This record gives sequence, structure tokens and C-alpha cells, in this order.
Amino acid sequence: MRIDIITVLPELLESPFAHSIMKRAQQKGLLEVYSHDLRQFTTYAHAQVDDYQYGGGAGMVMMPEPLIRAIEHFQVERTYDEIIYMTPDGERFEQKVANRLSMKGNLMIICGHYKGIDERIREHFVTMEISIGDYVLSGGELAAAVVVDAIGRLLPGVLNDETSALFDSFQDDMLAPPVYTRPADFRGWKVPQELLSGDPKIVDAWRFEKALERTQQRRPDLLED
Repeated sequence: MRIDIITVLPELLESPFAHSIMKRAQQKGLLEVYSHDLRQFTTYAHAQVDDYQYGGGAGMVMMPEPLIRAIEHFQVERTYDEIIYMTPDGERFEQKVANRLSMKGNLMIICGHYKGIDERIREHFVTMEISIGDYVLSGGELAAAVVVDAIGRLLPGVLNDETSALFDSFQDDMLAPPVYTRPADFRGWKVPQELLSGDPKIVDAWRFEKALERTQQRRPDLLED
């Protein structure tokens, strides 16, 4: 999978993809992530990429020309399955969305900044809009990093244990059950006997029961459907 990210602050995206699972995914050749500086695609003086909004009001708007030049530059090189715009009024990013996107080949992510991007970009180029929550960030870079991480870890071969991602929270519309490791008895706090039984059926039944219990307590909305 290849992901191209268009941003005015590419330096914000250096660290998230240079460590841990995302780093290994790229080293294995399973994931390519490139951050592109939008200012390289502007023809305006002083690398300008934003301007005042028509109608007045506070906040600058990212101009259409630099973004279009960037989008079309990369479209010449490859076809994108989705051109994604990170925005608070987009589709809520959930595990099912991550699963669906992980099946794609090429993705482009546009990181908004200032007051957002010119609406004509959204109308004519963007194919998908994503929000990671009901709050506003200074820009779309951190949100894009969240999306890339959630997608990247699902790619076959990225995780050492291929089944690990299948048991994450939200994969089956429930939260994950509690987990334990050694020692089995720490300060008198003991690991549940079911997990020590060695019987996969007993372990699976316990995990399902606890996952259901935790979901009912903390996220009952997940069970409404």
C-alpha cells in the first residue's frame, strides 16, 4: 500500500511513521508513506497557499490552485482508490472504516489547515472525508497519522502475530476483554483461573463473556445494532 499525504507541515508527520510498527511495515516493503509539502506546488510569492475567505470572517482558507496542482501531479503517476480529506465534519473514523481502507492500494490524504480548504476541492477531487472525533485540531496532520497507523497495522505481514489485529477492540463491535501476563499471582492479585486452564474453549468463552460485560458497562451503544 502507498499513502501520499499533502500537508503544509510535513515535519509534523516525521516521527509517527519513523518508529515501532509503522517503521517495520515500511522496512518490510508493505507500506509506503510519503508526506509532501503543499508549498512546493504554489506559484504565489512567499510560498503562499492560503487567502482570506469570501464573505468575510475569521480564519484563512487554503486556496484551490496549489492543492489541485499537487493532486494532479500525483494522479499522473498513479490512480488513487480514495482521495481523503481530514475534516471535523467528515465520516466518523471507526474500525470498520480502517478495515475497508486497508484493502486499498493507493490512498491520498489531504490535511486541512487554517479554516479549511476551498469547497471546490471537496466537490471535484475529494472522494472521502474523515473525522477522528467531534473536536477541532490545529490541522489535519495528527488526524492523518491516526488514520495511517490504524490502516497500516492491518496490512498482512505487518504484525508479528497475524491474528492479533482480529482481536482488537471494535473488530467484532465489542471492546477487547481484559488481558494478563506473568506472574500469575502478584501481591495476591491473581490471574483468572480460566486463562490458566489450558483449554482453548474455556479461554474463548471467558474472553467473550468479559468482552461483552466490558462493552455493556462502557460502550453499550456498540451493542444497539
